[in-house]
Amino acid sequence: MRQIRITVRPNASFEVPYSDGYQVYSAMLSHIQKTNSNISQYIHDKPLNSIALSGLLGTFSNSNRLGHKKVISDQSYEIRIGIIDPLGDEIFESLIQPLFLPDAFLSLDQGSLTIERVETCSVIFSEMLTEVAKYKRQKLAFVFLTPTCISFKNSTITEMFPHRIAVFRSLLSKWNQVCPDGMRMDISSDDFGRYLIEKPDPESFKTHSVLVNTVFDRKKEHPRPIFKQGFICRCTYLFSQDAPVSFRNAVTLLTLFAPFSGVGSSVARGCGHVETVIQEISYDKRSGC
Repeated sequence: MRQIRITVRPNASFEVPYSDGYQVYSAMLSHIQKTNSNISQYIHDKPLNSIALSGLLGTFSNSNRLGHKKVISDQSYEIRIGIIDPLGDEIFESLIQPLFLPDAFLSLDQGSLTIERVETCSVIFSEMLTEVAKYKRQKLAFVFLTPTCISFKNSTITEMFPHRIAVFRSLLSKWNQVCPDGMRMDISSDDFGRYLIEKPDPESFKTHSVLVNTVFDRKKEHPRPIFKQGFICRCTYLFSQDAPVSFRNAVTLLTLFAPFSGVGSSVARGCGHVETVIQEISYDKRSGC
């Protein structure tokens, strides 16, 4: 698994949608298209999100246009990308190569972003297992950085609260789709409900409706936006006193995995990007890069 952090700066102030992940996703696909059109098409078509993209993280100014905000010309912004796909090395190479070209930039609808710095890191599954073994009495701190859209089962209804079952069932599903043979996990929803406690920070809690796609409406003969609803907040997950060690280890592993995979749906289009910290009395360890 890999994570890329890209620092960008706008050449001038310009408007972007509040849910800018969709535009950044399109810009990234165009970037990959320059070096490997097959990988670009693969990412676009694959049902499992090959990458988890944060969109633009930073400080914005207000816009008079409904549903929009402005990037500020003297501010830097960060884009985080997690790659969990089995073709991760090819995706990484196709994405990273054009980022290091002289005067590299990303083109959005209303302006461009100059690439200032690129940082990368990689983690293998066995290293994560070694990391998990360090913890004995841990709590799991999540920061949901971008609107997190977790569908209820196969419905169009999304969770509007970081419920322990919804969050960790989503992570478990992603884990089982990409983990090596012999590392699949079978954890029931009842176990997530019985052995975990969520403690969201109410002051950080917000809900949002975000653009995740557009489809052509044949009846109206014009493109139609697709929106999903989600939340952002800070939330700490605690284990019950009777939680088995094997369950603690499995959930801690999913917490380490979360910054690479994202949580919920539409993670390639800027939704569900998280930062996690595993906390113990003796020390803290931030996951990701």
